[in-house]
Amino acid sequence: MASLNSVKILEVCQVAPAKESGESATGLSLPLTFYDARFFRSPPAERIYFYKLTASSSTFFHSQILPLLKHALSQTLLHFLPVAGKLTWPSHSSKTIIVYAPDDAVSLTVAESCADFNRLVSNEIREVAESRPYVPELLASDAMASIIALQITLFPNKGFSIGIAMNHAALDGKSASMFLKAWAHLCKQSDNGKIIPLLPELIPSFDRASIKDPDGLEQFYLNHRRATPGFDSESNPRSMKILPNILGVSTNLVRCTFQLSRESIQKIREHVLSCHQSHAGLKSMENLHLSTLVVTSSYVSVCLVKARGGDSSRRVYIFVPADCRSRIDPSIPSNYFGNCVYVLYTVVEAGILMEKNGVAIAAEKLSDLIKGLNKGVFQGAKERDGRWMAEGAEMQMIGIMGSPKFKYYEEDFGWGRPEKVENSSIYKITAVSLMEDKDGNGVQIGLVLPRHEMEAFASLFLQGLPVL
Repeated sequence: MASLNSVKILEVCQVAPAKESGESATGLSLPLTFYDARFFRSPPAERIYFYKLTASSSTFFHSQILPLLKHALSQTLLHFLPVAGKLTWPSHSSKTIIVYAPDDAVSLTVAESCADFNRLVSNEIREVAESRPYVPELLASDAMASIIALQITLFPNKGFSIGIAMNHAALDGKSASMFLKAWAHLCKQSDNGKIIPLLPELIPSFDRASIKDPDGLEQFYLNHRRATPGFDSESNPRSMKILPNILGVSTNLVRCTFQLSRESIQKIREHVLSCHQSHAGLKSMENLHLSTLVVTSSYVSVCLVKARGGDSSRRVYIFVPADCRSRIDPSIPSNYFGNCVYVLYTVVEAGILMEKNGVAIAAEKLSDLIKGLNKGVFQGAKERDGRWMAEGAEMQMIGIMGSPKFKYYEEDFGWGRPEKVENSSIYKITAVSLMEDKDGNGVQIGLVLPRHEMEAFASLFLQGLPVL
């Protein structure tokens, strides 16, 4: 097991955006939107990339790899200036804003670890705490909060990791992936210190002009966050401090990674279609939206409900993120940087999901959510969100985080594709991490659960596929 004692901090430095020749540095401010307000003061989104190296001596790492990573990061920040800024809520402003000043920079920690690298990149059950030393702390105070923090950790003669903590109030998963891909591209293409142009699809857009909030969702979400336990709204309603585990998640948890191959996903899809053909009351198969996200989320949700067991009458909330960039009018560019996600959910009794056709029922409900986006993304949003926000303790929350579309395993900095990518922060929000698997042949599923539930889930997950 990795511990703080297995990690030695070698350096904590500040990496500033590169300066373009002939141009003087200027500051900027960027207002947040109602999309961002939903995640105000939420726990940071954290991700770790593990890379194997064939030549991984400390000398090679410090003389070759680390300088290139720092140089490319500086170049990347030139295109992503708000990332080097700070989130704040000035007394004269009605909105939370990102402010970038010319002397701002991103905190980068450099460390070395003697932990078992092969264990960290494996899919076996291990304690959540084992990943913690490889993710930096995101700095936040009453006055301001950082947008990102980075940590590069060397595992001598094994490889290295890049850990990133991201302020969810400033960016969503797609934006974070765009930033990482830009950094990887510039690092891989680095040429003797020259400024390398970004690919067009990696150039971020910060234009908020087309984002409207006619229903007052920004204030609705901020009011809810102020009512969250741990938020002292009376003493400082504008505090930028990050809330702790806002759902009160236990710290006695383990992590494990599972995989669904394309063949298994197709098998689940065919099972769902078969149920809908043979069971009265289920919708016809041509009306179903059975994407990889829907199929995988349905199967995982049923396994999670069965693994917990207990009261079959409890309500189960299944949350799935929807990228709104192309779903609103006017649409937002695909390279928009910030939050542009609306979290959809469906609710069903646990006992229904435990039935033989539980996966098909879950798939139908999630299918309806996705198709319903065409009728208006935010229609009835306050009423829907207000219901689950006011829900009591007798429920089970299953949140889907990430997407196979983000292609995390394509983020090659010049020394090969990642050996493992881990969404390490899912323990804070009881989420399920979904991404494409390493070989691009299916989906990687990351879970954090109490050990007894994890062991039950593993058995159900593996035993369920052959009998569908």
